[in-house]
Amino acid sequence: MGSRVAAALLRRGRDQASALMIPRLAPRSAPAPAVPRIGSGSGSGSGFGGGGCLLPPRSGTTGAFSSASRFVPFHAFRSLAPKTSLGQCTRQMSTATAALNSTMANGAANSGLKLLVTKGPQAQKAIGIWLFGCAAWVFSLVILGGITRLTRSGLSMTDWKFTGEIPPVSNEAWLLGFEKYKQSPEYKRVNKGMSLEDFKFIYWMEYAHRMWGRALGFVFAGPFAYFIAKGYVTHQLGLRLSALFALGGAQGLIGWWMVKSGLEEPTSEYVQPRVSPYRLATHLTSAFVIYCGILWTALSVVMPDPPTGSMSWVDGAAKIRKLAIPVSAVVGITAISGAFVAGNDAGHAYNSFPKMGDTWIPEDVFSMEPFIRNFFENTSTVQLNHRILATTTLLSVARLWLAARKIDMHPAVKSLIGSTLGMAALQVTLGISTLLMYVPTSLGSAHQAGALTLLSLMILLTHTLRRPSPTLLKSFAAAAKPN
Repeated sequence: MGSRVAAALLRRGRDQASALMIPRLAPRSAPAPAVPRIGSGSGSGSGFGGGGCLLPPRSGTTGAFSSASRFVPFHAFRSLAPKTSLGQCTRQMSTATAALNSTMANGAANSGLKLLVTKGPQAQKAIGIWLFGCAAWVFSLVILGGITRLTRSGLSMTDWKFTGEIPPVSNEAWLLGFEKYKQSPEYKRVNKGMSLEDFKFIYWMEYAHRMWGRALGFVFAGPFAYFIAKGYVTHQLGLRLSALFALGGAQGLIGWWMVKSGLEEPTSEYVQPRVSPYRLATHLTSAFVIYCGILWTALSVVMPDPPTGSMSWVDGAAKIRKLAIPVSAVVGITAISGAFVAGNDAGHAYNSFPKMGDTWIPEDVFSMEPFIRNFFENTSTVQLNHRILATTTLLSVARLWLAARKIDMHPAVKSLIGSTLGMAALQVTLGISTLLMYVPTSLGSAHQAGALTLLSLMILLTHTLRRPSPTLLKSFAAAAKPN
């Protein structure tokens, strides 16, 4: 679902930028035509929550802008909407506006809509593709990091250089790296007797994760500098992307800070060496922040205004937005709690569901002192928290879906909420399966990918539920006035 929406947005980014203002097609003295309503013929089977598509009169510049602004977001979501007369209206509107690209600059200035990209729709499309590509890169980097952790490869490289390093190429170099690893607590307590070939596997996993992250820096910085030189980037967009780039650079330092904690001797001889769950959660949280920031910015570039069609749809979106924002917070908190599950190896305990062993709540959930440590370091408590948060997430998304069914709003937004509910159910199923099967690498990485996919859908949903620009709201008010 998320890939369909992103593709539709990219295909129609040009239409949206060029449709900010449409010249009036009728003389100023011509009388305003009647306000037609699409889909309000005999019967109410159009599937748009009743009322259909209200077309405002083309009286003056405001009315012209209203027509363009209202239908461009429709076209961006065309692949999600039912194929009714409204879809035909949208396609005709985008065809007309695509021929008027020369009026884009004046339209943006007159409408008061703040674009993040200058120099026209081609620049908007290029930056949109670049940012969506960077978001996909971060997504793959998070999944690769999860596989590295699940295969216990993260502690195979016992040093770190900011600029990177050349991997071993000779047998002597491999033996030297292997000797360094043999001095680590993980080798002594977990992998004692490991062969050189096995060491090469975990080394290449960690090396690939590090170099994939460094490559992202070049993929981000190169086009960013080019777009700045071409004058495509506004001051606001430049500051936002600079902050994301700085956070990406700090992410490498955070990653080494995390790995370094796993190279220290455990406090007890009965504890396996592993990275600090606090540092792992920090590393994962910063990755999520970078991903969400890039994705939100990409959506803002290709869709400056949210999809709207009538004032009733705007009001419906406002009602759902009040529910969607806290649900997004619950989804994010649940994802971060998974980092503490991984950091404490809590997935290898209580491999049963719905009970945890023979009880619903283990007896040692509050056995640590001080009390707050139980929520971050106690294996039983950490897994119980994750179960509760996952269930809360599923119920919250289901509540959001039920509320959306009763509200008149854009059909594409309703479809997106339905997809989010399906993804939430799938994610819970993946989590339970991963637990019951003792965390295999395939299911564990799929579960992590599911968490990021669910978070992506919530970001997309929250973005489409934004309040429209003041000019667009005024055009609705003007259309509602009697002629």
